[in-house]
Amino acid sequence: MPKVIIDGVEIEAPDGTTLLQACEMAGKEVPRFCYHERLSIAGNCRMCLVEVKGMPKPMASCALSVNDLRPGPNGEPPEVFTESEVARKARHGVLEFMLINHPLDCPICDQGGECDLQDQALGYGRGESRFREAKRAVEDRYISPLIKTIMTRCIKCTRCVRFIADVAGIGDLGATGRGEDVEICTYLDEALNTELSGNIVDLCPVGALTHAPYAFRARPWELSKTETIDLMDGMGSNIRVDAKFDRLMRIMPRLHEDVNEEWISDKTRYAWDGLRNRRLDAPWVKENGQFRKATWEEALEKIAQAFPKDEPEKAAGIAGEFVSAEEAFAFKRVLDALGVKSVDCRPPHVKLGEKGGRAGYLFNATIAGIDKADAILLIAANPRLEAAVLNTRIHRAWFDRDVPIGLIGEAIDVTYDYEHLGETPDVLAELAAGKGDFFKALQQAERPLIIIGMGALARRDGEAIRALAAQLALKTGAVSDGWNGFSVLHTNMGLPSALEAGCLPARGGRDTARIISAAEKGDVSFVWLLGADELPVDRLKDAFVVYQGTHGDAGAHAADVILPAAAWTEMNATYVNMEGRPQLGLRAVTPPGEAREGWQIIADVARALGADDAAFDTAAALRSAMYEAAPQLAKIDTIEPADASALEGLASASGKATSAPLASAIEDFWQSNAVARASDILRRMSEIMRGGESREAAE
Repeated sequence: MPKVIIDGVEIEAPDGTTLLQACEMAGKEVPRFCYHERLSIAGNCRMCLVEVKGMPKPMASCALSVNDLRPGPNGEPPEVFTESEVARKARHGVLEFMLINHPLDCPICDQGGECDLQDQALGYGRGESRFREAKRAVEDRYISPLIKTIMTRCIKCTRCVRFIADVAGIGDLGATGRGEDVEICTYLDEALNTELSGNIVDLCPVGALTHAPYAFRARPWELSKTETIDLMDGMGSNIRVDAKFDRLMRIMPRLHEDVNEEWISDKTRYAWDGLRNRRLDAPWVKENGQFRKATWEEALEKIAQAFPKDEPEKAAGIAGEFVSAEEAFAFKRVLDALGVKSVDCRPPHVKLGEKGGRAGYLFNATIAGIDKADAILLIAANPRLEAAVLNTRIHRAWFDRDVPIGLIGEAIDVTYDYEHLGETPDVLAELAAGKGDFFKALQQAERPLIIIGMGALARRDGEAIRALAAQLALKTGAVSDGWNGFSVLHTNMGLPSALEAGCLPARGGRDTARIISAAEKGDVSFVWLLGADELPVDRLKDAFVVYQGTHGDAGAHAADVILPAAAWTEMNATYVNMEGRPQLGLRAVTPPGEAREGWQIIADVARALGADDAAFDTAAALRSAMYEAAPQLAKIDTIEPADASALEGLASASGKATSAPLASAIEDFWQSNAVARASDILRRMSEIMRGGESREAAE
């Protein structure tokens, strides 16, 4: 490894290390605007200039490799100076040029208080300007309904351009003009066609790009910041929730290299108003076909009267897509104590958890494992809509390593090339039988990755399709020592959380599909919906429905009693993502009105129904019991690998797949769950992206 002396400190740097990275290894701070460790190098801003001994001028440290430095006359390591007079004057000059035309917008700029240009002008600038001429102005450009542009502030760092190309994988953003006429814009002034556009605001080092829905709502120093977990898809992205006066104001990404790196999807970022709108803030009971507000005591009494204590086989419970591990565990425990066997957390026809053990329902390769995969097969999955940030890793695998990608299902618009193998399960059956060129590609790969989406698993023949995928994984070597490429792509966090907590039917109990069918026939007279909105609730017919949840969505409309619950930003709870990683969500704001945390409501219902022994008095007692039953949940932010040998039992499952075409589980990225449907921002984005309207901020 080459040696280099930086401000008198000698270090060894790996081959290919940039000089800027070497300076950071030596503990030296080098300012920068255009450089970002996850983007390609541009060398635009020149803010990272340093003095290199023997070089006639300051050098851009972001674009110079340590391998390019020449040793001294006697073979001594090259010397670099980051704080010399030459480097200091160079930075003064760069900042002076940047500020020549930059407007004096700091008092009204949404980036004020978290602006890189402000910070670096203070730390490395001259303190006064010698420019007296009129400043140049630039017309604002339309980029996205979600992004407000003030392009006069733009310093042409091109971070946004490189993110859209390198990470999002589309070519919609670029630069036009030359010299001082350079402008960043979308071609033909169309909106960015990506689910990740909000990340370019985070990357922008000035106030040229800001969040349109958040504009002029708060200053960063006014906000209380809480680090928590996102639930808008199955990834469990790490986020920071910012609130002002106990009111959600925005959601920002948080660094987690193995999950979301430092990106989040636009659905995650702009769902904050959905967590405030259409909220249930008091109990409601239905009388004579009309809802009226009630006290908690009245609501619990009505539930106690309706519950079939002498016929528990006529009662059932279904957990929904935002349920935490604690809620699912307490839900199952209470219903077990009441003798109710029909308890499920899965959508209709989804058989996860019955065969294959944990390996049968987890994303076993792990999200970070996509970076190691050398052949990828998608089965009825559209990662761009189902897990937009995970899709960036697949794009990187294709773009950087030329990984072959195959798709079985409907043709989809993603950010990489793929081989469309067909639309029906017959194609998967042929691959599982060892036929086809893509089978050879999977077999020759060292780490083949097979991703099966919920679009396949939610079919009546979903178990047969999952068995074929398991057979293919075993036959191609996708399951081997140190690698399990059989991976289920979840669309929410509630399902893996509840599966890990054991929220499944007892022996002889009904699953979700059979609960709905039995309620339709009158064989089930009492159904407790734990935040379950993505169900055909109209088929519950005359059953007495208790809905415990956060929003006035489908489940609440079908209910006889509504119990208002706290959302995930309003309580401390454990959530498990698709790869089986337990993470803690923390309370950022208080629940609205009379809403309570989910486990507390379950305990209240248990006491009202006479199951006092099953009710937990504290969250600590609940977690202690849960950890005893499911020890892997106690290992926060750690993945407990599943037993891959269980996939052999899954592969031998009986059943035959039909020839009906496969399709993704999500049709509208912006309106995929109850919170998204409650969000005015996301509803407007859905309308815009469907072509109903354009060029209007989603506010």
